[in-house]
Amino acid sequence: MRAHGASGYEDAVQAVVRREAEAMGAEVRADVLGATTAIVRGTADGDRMLALFAHADQVGMVVRDAGDDGLLSVAKLANWSPAAARGQRVRIDTRAGEVRGVAVALPDGELSWEVLRIDIGATGKDEALALVRPGDPIVLDGPPLALPNGRVLSAALDDRIGVFAALDVLRRLAADPPAWDVALAVSGQEETGTHGGARLAAEHLRPEVAIVLEVTYAGDAPGMEPWGGGVRLGGGPTVFRGPVVSPIVGDGLLAVAAEAGITVAIEAGQATHTDADDVFTTGAGVACGIVCVPLRYMHSAGEIVQLSDVNAASQLVEAYVRTLTAETSFLR
Repeated sequence: MRAHGASGYEDAVQAVVRREAEAMGAEVRADVLGATTAIVRGTADGDRMLALFAHADQVGMVVRDAGDDGLLSVAKLANWSPAAARGQRVRIDTRAGEVRGVAVALPDGELSWEVLRIDIGATGKDEALALVRPGDPIVLDGPPLALPNGRVLSAALDDRIGVFAALDVLRRLAADPPAWDVALAVSGQEETGTHGGARLAAEHLRPEVAIVLEVTYAGDAPGMEPWGGGVRLGGGPTVFRGPVVSPIVGDGLLAVAAEAGITVAIEAGQATHTDADDVFTTGAGVACGIVCVPLRYMHSAGEIVQLSDVNAASQLVEAYVRTLTAETSFLR
């Protein structure tokens, strides 16, 4: 969660992923978009594969220029509100190291990305551009903190907590291999809506099945209507149902949850707003499922999750993977 990883600039996050995946003995590869794939081989003969997807990037900004006053103008990276940035401390990743600052808004007019500025303490344009360059990525400064009741407060929980859960699943499977091969694909640029990292990884891996580990809006946050019954911190993960999700995978996840005594909530909709929206049509088609961890205050410096939900999501996905056999079919 501490790694700098604005959309398109996820290298520091991927370095952590690759270190952890290599330590468990997975076959690790990188690609030209900066995504990571890590494969644990199964025990059965054949080449049947399930892939886990989670994204490395977080919402952020990029430096555009500096004014005569030394304040930086920015462009947004990802679909989020400038109101979530205003007044927040930020971290800028530069070739000389990290530069700190605070996001402020010009006093006149409606708040927008065009009027948002970053104050890094520079006294003028030349000094500012000696510290940063146009194109340097910016993220909110929200270090992880432990809260009561097993809850965690941090920036970038969307979707680093999904990456963590996916690595946890892969670690367990590496220690006790399942029948099928299992790959982990940690993508980039999910927050921009392009899903390019996930699409490229899916085209390379050609899995039959994919399970996306993500976060979702917790309905128990102030002002939020529940997105499905029981979508709340401590209520367990969610399973998505809708056109993008294979009913075979979705119903299979729900059946495994019931058998294992894992409490889940069901979300439903047309689009999932996850990597699955592009993965499911790659190659000859991929049977997708989506498991999400409830999260409060999405796309802010202070997102909150509950670790029991994260553990339950990992346990559910691992248990589902272990149900796959040579006879399992996803044809409809």
